[in-house]
Amino acid sequence: MVELKEKTFSKIDRRHIDSSLRRRESLEKLETRERQRISSLSATLNVMIKAVQKAGHNMIHDFREVSQLQVTQKGPGDFVSNADIMAEKILIEALSSARPDYGIISEEKGHIPAKNGSSFTWIIDPIDGTTNFIHAIPYFAVSVALQEGHDIIAAVLFNPISNELYYAEKGKGAFIMTPTGSKRLRVSNRTQLPDCLFGLTGFNDIGRKELLEKFSGRVAGIRHIGSTTLELAFVATGQLDAFITRGANLWDIASSFLFIREAGGKISTLSGKTDLQDLIKSEYIIASNLSLMTKIQKELMKKDK
Repeated sequence: MVELKEKTFSKIDRRHIDSSLRRRESLEKLETRERQRISSLSATLNVMIKAVQKAGHNMIHDFREVSQLQVTQKGPGDFVSNADIMAEKILIEALSSARPDYGIISEEKGHIPAKNGSSFTWIIDPIDGTTNFIHAIPYFAVSVALQEGHDIIAAVLFNPISNELYYAEKGKGAFIMTPTGSKRLRVSNRTQLPDCLFGLTGFNDIGRKELLEKFSGRVAGIRHIGSTTLELAFVATGQLDAFITRGANLWDIASSFLFIREAGGKISTLSGKTDLQDLIKSEYIIASNLSLMTKIQKELMKKDK
């Protein structure tokens, strides 16, 4: 009887070991393919992707141990964490090492001027969705955009929990990369409000109430995810049909500004301005496909009776 049990356990152990080895081999193959896909991209995207992945993978431990994370409050609903600071440090070191003359604009660090007459500036957001992060909600992202003059020419966005990597270069399309492959981004083609899913964020209670009154019951649904960069990226993928925000900073929209344009969509002010500098000064920022944009602008400009 003892010998039979030992043989049975031995078979179970071997099956478990074999299964673990197969899973490990499968993961290694996926990681190898992902590295090959990344290495086939431009040198600029390689620099950006390696930087966001390094910062993102480093913060996964803090995400798992979020209850012990040290946090200071900068203002109502505006938090900065150790992970935020560390992610920014990793990004700045990686990007500066690869391109030492480029300037940097960062949410926490501010503006670091370019050197030797360079016209390039990295725009970084170490963790967009910090409040989600410190509450262990897996919707946050590391964002890096490259600006030449006033033009965004490359962008990368990484959610380390879902391992989804968004990337784009001007004139070359926008893509999402997951461990199983890459897919080109396209905004949705929905044009009728009752069919559309909207995202809203960045509004105080009064502003949110006004928007809800305008669109609630007239669209398929309204979502508030808590990460402006991700919600804009969801418009580029077609997961959200439109997104409306206000009071956004440059680092909140720089990467997804390019994603939406390269995915065939539009990001605009209420009056129709599409320049990046106009957007960050605007009361409203709207992202959607071209047909839906006009309808949203008309609804927002209607005077309440």
